[in-house]
Amino acid sequence: MCCSIRKMAGMAQEIERVLQAPTEVRLSRSDQGVRLFYAFYARTMVDGKWLCVVVKYSAEDAFVVTAYLTDQLKAGATIWPTK
Repeated sequence: MCCSIRKMAGMAQEIERVLQAPTEVRLSRSDQGVRLFYAFYARTMVDGKWLCVVVKYSAEDAFVVTAYLTDQLKAGATIWPTK
């Protein structure tokens, strides 16, 4: 098992929670059809990290591309919370 997959072990429900109640949502800088949903977790297998769930939107559908733990949010326009 890849080490990045092990870091996500037991976080399937958290992916759903982040999609329902993100702390922040940003637009991808490389693909305007992609949104990055974030929530911070103080305790993960690798200490405090942001959980990022990457969602691709099309005219008819949306789907999760990937999810990962990260130290910081990627650059991109914040669309949630609105200012």
